Amino acid sequence: MADLQWNREFALEQTAGDEELLDELLTLFKDSAAGDLAQLVEAVAECNAEAIVASAHSLKGASSSLGIEGIREIAFQIETAARNQSLEGVPELIPLMEDLVKQVQDI
Repeated sequence: MADLQWNREFALEQTAGDEELLDELLTLFKDSAAGDLAQLVEAVAECNAEAIVASAHSLKGASSSLGIEGIREIAFQIETAARNQSLEGVPELIPLMEDLVKQVQDI
């Protein structure tokens, strides 16, 4: 199981301590992460580097803004590989990403 590494304090700082706003942002992230993950899985299956970059970049940015380091790190690795036109190791990262996105649903 991959480690989500959620820095809740960082995320709360991003909302100026507004718990309600943080809950709303997390809900939006959960929805968008599920969609981005579905696109990522499809792009990897099709070996579509451009689509992999787009979905991984989206996951990376959104998770970074909420202090979800586990997703950010895996997304960064996937995005970097796809930008370098090398999908070596990317299929093995997909189950880790799936696990992390599942974990974030429980926040």
